[in-house]
Formats: sequence, structure tokens, C-alpha cells
Amino acid sequence: MTQHTPPRWAVVGNPENRRVALFGQALHDAGLPAPRVVPWTAVLRAGGAVFGPDELVRLDSPGENPEVDRILRGLDDPTRVEGGARWYAGFTAAVRSLTGGVRLDDPDELAVLFDKRLCHHVLDAAGVPVPRSPTSGGRTPVRGWDDVRALMDAHAMPRVFVKLAHGSSASGIVAVETAGRGRIRATTAVETTEDGSLHNSLRVRRITSERETAALVDALAPDGLHVERWWPKASLAGRTADLRVVVVAGRATHAVVRTSRSPMTNLHLGGLRGDLAAVVEAAGPRWADALRICERAAACFPRTVCVGVDLLPAVGWRRFAVAEVNAFGDLLPGLTGLPGSGAEGLDTYAAQVAAAPSYARERAPLHHHPRNHRAPA
Repeated sequence: MTQHTPPRWAVVGNPENRRVALFGQALHDAGLPAPRVVPWTAVLRAGGAVFGPDELVRLDSPGENPEVDRILRGLDDPTRVEGGARWYAGFTAAVRSLTGGVRLDDPDELAVLFDKRLCHHVLDAAGVPVPRSPTSGGRTPVRGWDDVRALMDAHAMPRVFVKLAHGSSASGIVAVETAGRGRIRATTAVETTEDGSLHNSLRVRRITSERETAALVDALAPDGLHVERWWPKASLAGRTADLRVVVVAGRATHAVVRTSRSPMTNLHLGGLRGDLAAVVEAAGPRWADALRICERAAACFPRTVCVGVDLLPAVGWRRFAVAEVNAFGDLLPGLTGLPGSGAEGLDTYAAQVAAAPSYARERAPLHHHPRNHRAPA
């Protein structure tokens, strides 16, 4: 691929998904041909896919497709929480089965991004501020509630988030608060049915029984758990707030504020988009620090062109920490770039289309040799 030759794009994704459609629209708007779309179902059934040396290969989320979910997790109900460890093994194997092309991600980095324990360790080792975690790196086993309580006591953490190691979109998250005299409150969107299976719900609920909390955590534990200190988040208009910041080719380009009356700010759980201008004003000169933190987090994954950073502002908007870094965190329809980002007037997909050719010229076609980044489930 030369500087004057338009790139040929290939997308591995679910053809019916709006992510693929939005990216195709970004290519069309840039005057570029439509991408070659390789379905995740085809990759999983064939055990791989091959790309030409001049193809820019973009991976998109395998989510929101029942057949892909069934293959990866072995479950027929997409609302089921279980199966995360199997999903992780299947997804990372599928990523490593792709050969050729100029990749806009890296299989080893994706293996870290989709394990919260490994991702936390990489960020922490790089000096990126993160909530304290006794499970960072995946070396501390969490076999159930007894282990969670022991870690909370040993590390003086009365409030924690318990997360599925390979979860996304708040799947399986339990926010736990303890107080004197054995009082406990857990907040979660997980429902347990009569047959004992776990399901993601659109309704956030609170549990005040330690016995029920223990049963829930015990049921989640086989897929691997990550435990973090509860970060005291800032508020905006009386609602808890955090941010999703998209970083493209090393630069923070887009940001959205998410607010909620519960500890989970995900929009599908009742979270709302907040006023970014109010956040910038509240943070003052610290806003530039917040964006630099996101860029430092993205720099931990230099061979992945775009990530979405979940940024936690502390009370007072003067300190920030990174909760997670998401490989497929760019679904922010209609949102254009931050002032001074170089992506003004562009959505997240158009920003990647614009940045990818120069990014690709620095890279040779990928001939991947796997490295072992795995953590115990």
C-alpha cells in the first residue's frame, strides 16, 4: 500500500449489525469502496480467514448475533450470563486464526483487553491510575463469596465492584457495600431464575441479604472474577457520572458523559448521556489531564488503532482513574470529535477511516506468533 493508493478494507463482523453499517457509511462518506465483510460465523465455522497483503483488516464486535453467541458460549439464550470463560477462549482463538492483511488490532493485545485482570495489571504497571485491585494480573484465585469477603477484609475495602473477568456491557457486575453489624447491600442487573441460571436484566436491583449475595457471587465465580475498590465517582446534576473516551491512533478524539442513579452508568440500564460542556467546566484545567490519562491507557495497546476508555472521575472532578479499556468501545452514533482532537466533525468511525492509512503505512502485514497472556479462570 503506497501513500497514493486508496486502501482496500476488510471487516470481520456481523453483517447485519449497525456497527458494520456505520463503518461502511464512514467509508462511503470518505469516497472509498465498501469493505469486504467477513462474517464472524464464517470465521468460526471455517476455523479462520485469509486476507490479502494490501487489505486493512478491521475487527468489529462479535456481539448481538445469536448464532455467534451460541458457538462461542454454547448457550441458546443470549440473556444468559454464564459462559464467559468459554467465550474468551473461543474468541481469542478465532482472532488468532485470521492470517494476512494489515491488522488494526493485535491478537495478544485483544487477549489482554478481554481479561479485566490482565488489563488492570498492564495499566497499573504502566503507571495509569486505576482503582486498587487485589486480583490484578489474575494470580489471586476468587472461588466465590468467601474469597471476595476475605479480600475485602484483608485490603480494607468495604465497598467493591465484583466483575466477570471476561464480561462486557455490565454483564455479571455486582457492586457490593458493607457496613457494621454485618449489613450488606449489593447492586446488580443479574437475575437468578428458578432453575439456578443467571440472566442479564434491564432492571437494576438491590440485594440486602448476605446469603443471597453469596449465592450470586458463587454462581458467577466459575467464569473468573475480578475485584476492584469502589471508586467514589463525581456527580453531575445529582447523578453519578463517568465517561467513555475514544482514543484513535493514540489521540483522544471523542468523549461522552454517562450518568445514572445507580452504580452502573450503562445506557441500556437506565443511564443517560450527560452534558460534556458541564464536565469540562467542572474539571477545569484537569480536563486536559483526564484526556492524557486516556491516551496513556491506550498507549499500553500500541498495535490496536482504536479503544474506548472508561474513565472514572473522583468526587470534585480533580482526580481520574481508568476502569476499563474496551476493544470495541467506539459505538457512539452521531457523536463528533472533540475540539482540537483532529476529528472535529467526524464520528468515531470516520476518525478511524481518516487515521488508518498513515497508521497502516507504519506496519507490515501481520504474521502472528502467539504469546501466552492467559490468566487462570
